Amino acid sequence: MAQETTSTQATPCIAVCFIDPKTKLCLGCGRNLPEIARWHKMDNGERLAVMATLHQRMQDAGLPILAPRS
Repeated sequence: MAQETTSTQATPCIAVCFIDPKTKLCLGCGRNLPEIARWHKMDNGERLAVMATLHQRMQDAGLPILAPRS
């Protein structure tokens, strides 16, 4: 059964929190510090919009794309 994503569940965080000094992106999720700081204030649409960019953002920065923890 698929679980619906709500605003409190939508997060790219995989608990690998380290900011790359060159790109200023989190090596775990690909968000930048302002996005991380605002995350709890964003509505679900804003979160999903950011999440839709993360894979390409990490690729463009030449950073490894880590799989979410299960």
